Amino acid sequence: MKLSRYFLKTTKTVSDDDKNVSAKLLKQAGFIRESVAGRYYFLPIGQRVQQKIMAIVKEEMDAAGAQEMLAPILHPLELWQETNRTNTTGFELMKVKDRRGAEFALGGTAEEMFVDLIRKFTISYRDLPFHLYQFSPKFRDELRSRGGLLRVREFIMKDGYSFHADEKDFQREYESMKNTYSRIFDRLGLKTIIVEADNGYIGGEYCHEFIVESEAGESRYFTTPDGSIAAHEDVAKFKRDPANAGAEMLPMQTIEQPAWVQTMEDNVKHYGKPASHYPKNVVYRNTVTGQIVIAALTGDLQVNKTKLEQVLKAVGQLEAAGEEDLAKLGTKTGYVHSWGHAGAYYVGDSVLEHARNLIGGQKEETTDTINVNHGRDFTCDLIADIALAYEGAVAPDGQKYLEKKGIEVGNVFQLGLHYSSKMKGAVFTDAQGCDQPFYMGCYGIGIGRSMAAVVEKHNDAKGIIWPESVSPFQVHLIALDGGFEEAVRIYDEMLKAGIEVLYDDRDKAAGEKFADADLIGIPLRVVVSKKTVEQGSVEIKKRGESDAKLISFSDVAGLLK
Repeated sequence: MKLSRYFLKTTKTVSDDDKNVSAKLLKQAGFIRESVAGRYYFLPIGQRVQQKIMAIVKEEMDAAGAQEMLAPILHPLELWQETNRTNTTGFELMKVKDRRGAEFALGGTAEEMFVDLIRKFTISYRDLPFHLYQFSPKFRDELRSRGGLLRVREFIMKDGYSFHADEKDFQREYESMKNTYSRIFDRLGLKTIIVEADNGYIGGEYCHEFIVESEAGESRYFTTPDGSIAAHEDVAKFKRDPANAGAEMLPMQTIEQPAWVQTMEDNVKHYGKPASHYPKNVVYRNTVTGQIVIAALTGDLQVNKTKLEQVLKAVGQLEAAGEEDLAKLGTKTGYVHSWGHAGAYYVGDSVLEHARNLIGGQKEETTDTINVNHGRDFTCDLIADIALAYEGAVAPDGQKYLEKKGIEVGNVFQLGLHYSSKMKGAVFTDAQGCDQPFYMGCYGIGIGRSMAAVVEKHNDAKGIIWPESVSPFQVHLIALDGGFEEAVRIYDEMLKAGIEVLYDDRDKAAGEKFADADLIGIPLRVVVSKKTVEQGSVEIKKRGESDAKLISFSDVAGLLK
């Protein structure tokens, strides 16, 4: 491709809103351009990279036995209503109506569509298992789009869905997909960590994310020093350190307390004991049912909203309670009691089962309680693991957690019977002729997000350094004064040899051409100039290396081959 004819526009400036390296470089180098917030054009050179990523994904998925197809982008809204995901998506579902008044969802994920497809057929146990996948646009009305391609409102995803007779058969596919995904990301030049995660609005009981460690990412996760445990903050389990564990329970008392003691920091200052010695209550409202939920734990811990929603089976339904909600309980901020608010549902963290003689729980203007013990003085409606892990927390195996950040580029989900039990007719006929619900799995890779992750990990001060596997071109050929005639000959030879070459034939200064080449990031740069022609050679340099070398015209074809 001759650059003089190619729609490739580099720029030196980017928006101050672009904080991530990938957002800056992909825009500067002419790979993407923003339409409106969270929606991007993939320009010709960016589309080449995206297509190469998809080609690798397709090759590995096909080799693993999955079969590509394509589902409609508009999903009949009644399918989402059938699974109740209109209320539990965790993001605003985008909806449209056609001229007949029929409602559709712009698909953010496609479980319902694939289940609806399969239930249109008569499926026998002999047909199982099978795995169908697609490359399809997805739409999510995110509250805030940011980070370039890392958090967008419209994107292409590879999403796949497998159908099985039972869990044992599903487990084989689940492990196969873990291995397949690892090979895919290795080929993309991405080192990934397989992290236990939360299924969220997708449904099911467990899942794993493939995360590229990066400060640009939004995924916060914990690992142990030996790497034996890797868990997303949403699900990370850890051992508690309860205050006064094992101590004898002292009689509960109501005592005078200065009015200035309002916050956890005030408690620590006034009583001189660590935050773990005080109960803490965080209030939520269920946006679907209106129920008030009080999450109870100790002051050293933070509520993990994801864990709380999971134990309540209210995924995506909890929001922080406002003063109006507290007023209905007869209280206000700072005065929420650990028990006794009629109509509230109390969920306590497991730390309360072993903490002893806590300070607080029934705060009033000038009094509070001391020596408060769960199980004797108050009892929550439910005790569960609802606390957020933290750096240095003790993992289940006794090691201390390390906190990390990363970019989620893929995920694998166990769906189990979640969808087949909700969608009527999603069954197969077993060997005895009886109808049985499908056991399912779901598998996704974000194409644009993977592209951004590659740039986050492969760059320098001059620009992008594409891995050969996904580079838009193999060679960046540059002609300088006195070298154009020979460059055209080399360019034609490369094309005949099937080499993907971007030929900079523009009438531009050498410095501008070199700067663009470094910014664009193609792995191999070949320069033809008056000086090299006189020597019967060309200059070759790998992107990311500082030294160039001269090779003779006769050696060019062999080297490139």
